[in-house]
Amino acid sequence: MDGFIKIDHNYDVIDKRRETYKIQLDANEMHKYERTSHWGHGGEFKGFTNYVVEILDELNKNFEIVAVYTQPDKPVGRKKILTPTPVKKYALQNGIEVFTPVSLKNEDLTRFKPDFIVVAAYGLLLPKNILNTAPCINLHASLLPKYRGASPIQSAILNGDKYTGVTAMLMDEGLDRGDILCLDYTEVGYKTSIDLFDELAEIGAKQSVYVINNFKKIKPLKQIDALSSYSPKIKKDDGFVDFDDALVIDRKYRAFMPWPGIYTNEFKIIEMKLIDIDSKNTKGQILEISDGVVIGCKKGKIKLIKIQAPGKRAVDAIDYVNGKRLKIGDIINEK
Repeated sequence: MDGFIKIDHNYDVIDKRRETYKIQLDANEMHKYERTSHWGHGGEFKGFTNYVVEILDELNKNFEIVAVYTQPDKPVGRKKILTPTPVKKYALQNGIEVFTPVSLKNEDLTRFKPDFIVVAAYGLLLPKNILNTAPCINLHASLLPKYRGASPIQSAILNGDKYTGVTAMLMDEGLDRGDILCLDYTEVGYKTSIDLFDELAEIGAKQSVYVINNFKKIKPLKQIDALSSYSPKIKKDDGFVDFDDALVIDRKYRAFMPWPGIYTNEFKIIEMKLIDIDSKNTKGQILEISDGVVIGCKKGKIKLIKIQAPGKRAVDAIDYVNGKRLKIGDIINEK
């Protein structure tokens, strides 16, 4: 999503009644996101869609948006019906001019005379002519220079990070390497990617208004490239798990929720719990059958609660092992 914004200086850009994190004027200091209420989308997961639309909505409440750029309509479902992105739907519903080019190479944005260009999860690098049109602010869902690239939220969970957040940066021609304008952070804890997408959407939305409103006061901070890391695009194969390490399985379970999910050679794990991360066990052995099925890993144990065999509906793990006539001591994923 690229939002081309003209500032309405007569608008009160910060609504104190809805303020959900502490705003600090020194944008070169990291400040913690203090969540006081949830006013997102009722827990419905929309991933980066929610992240972008919530940012766009907050900008639209505070500034004049002269144009929105988003991805082209894509075929959806078995009938491959061309469907607009939620960003396009939002723009059309709110009377904002919207464009869906395959490439920005030949786009001339000077005609809009924007004060700022705001980018969130757009998926394309901006060419130099656009970068020179107006200050381009990217709202990236990581604490840069950590996790440049396509999957910063999942990477934070997979690597067991204590914190993640949103970085507003002044874009250049590189991939997520521009100067930092503002950082807001939150604890990862035992959150899933669903939780963090929603939480970071709220952070990014408020941060976008803050950065634009305080742009002239902010002294950009150079990223330290030596500390940078890359987060690649998630593939379906990334969801494969073996019963080697319970902690790795748990992190994948939370990071890849809902897509691609996690799966073994025999079934997809729909719901599970981490039991411990240190015990030594026979790989894949059924250790306990009670309110779930406890499975031993080479390191640690997990409890399977709901699983789904290929071509079948999801069932309780207990029903699955009973149907296979498996018992304590058996290996669950043996054919």
